[in-house]
Amino acid sequence: MKKIVGVGACVYDTLLVVPEYPEEDTKVKAEKTVTSGGGPVATGLTAAAKLGGDCAFLGALATDAAGDFLFSDFARYGVDTRFIQRVQGVSFTSTVLLGLNAKTRTCVFDRGTVSNFPLTDQMKKAVAEADVLMVDGNNLESAAEAAEIAVKHGVKVLYDAGGLYAGVEKLLPYADYLIPSMEFALKITNAACAQKAAEILFERFSPRAVVITMGEKGGVSFDGKKLESYPAFKVKAVDTNGAGDVFHGAFAFFLSTGFGLSDCIRYSSAVSALKCTSTGARAGAPDLQTLKEFLKENGEEAESLRRLL
Repeated sequence: MKKIVGVGACVYDTLLVVPEYPEEDTKVKAEKTVTSGGGPVATGLTAAAKLGGDCAFLGALATDAAGDFLFSDFARYGVDTRFIQRVQGVSFTSTVLLGLNAKTRTCVFDRGTVSNFPLTDQMKKAVAEADVLMVDGNNLESAAEAAEIAVKHGVKVLYDAGGLYAGVEKLLPYADYLIPSMEFALKITNAACAQKAAEILFERFSPRAVVITMGEKGGVSFDGKKLESYPAFKVKAVDTNGAGDVFHGAFAFFLSTGFGLSDCIRYSSAVSALKCTSTGARAGAPDLQTLKEFLKENGEEAESLRRLL
């Protein structure tokens, strides 16, 4: 069965590269338009698959044109599509404006009509036989059910906590690796800083580790014993959209292959940085050889990757 499975959002993204975010009631010419698959779990799975992971998405896609694209996009990047149900309805879509001058990212989304879908028996079996389950707070009822199955069968649960959606409290206690954005972490804990938020989240939900991502500032991790900060790799960023999703997917991959927390964080941070050098959340995610070369260029030891190449 698949090593990494995911229950969460799969989104059809239209990326518009513009000089700057436009004022209301005006027109602006896009420098570039790119269509791409998106969504935290879905993009994370493609990132893990590009690194060599054995991955599958568990959920539904609409039978509209956007759904056709998303289904084909999974296949293009090596994510197993056999558990995907195709149903009548409207796809989850978003339009993302990428401001070149100020490096901004502005997203307008429509959840469509198929974003909440019950798990089939086949999907439940896939969760029970996996090594890692990825969830992101979307399709919440199914994600919580999958997480409960995962815990029962000793499957590690990685929660990509980017959006503070209503009801996510039911999902948080299942997380073995709770990896929130700084915005999520500060809001849910009312903490003044990421370090304090990490400690509160660990105490409150008892995961194996909390890793708070902070974009170009790196992040903070806490495993109950050691509170550490980690730096971000410096790159010339052209598109940060999906960088967090790619980080989570890489983390799931390295976790599934037996790496420890510090290596999972370091390698995932490098994968995320590389993604930012290309437009499109999935296209920019690197393979293992590209990652190894990037680490070498940055003076980083990457010998532990040798067994995966």
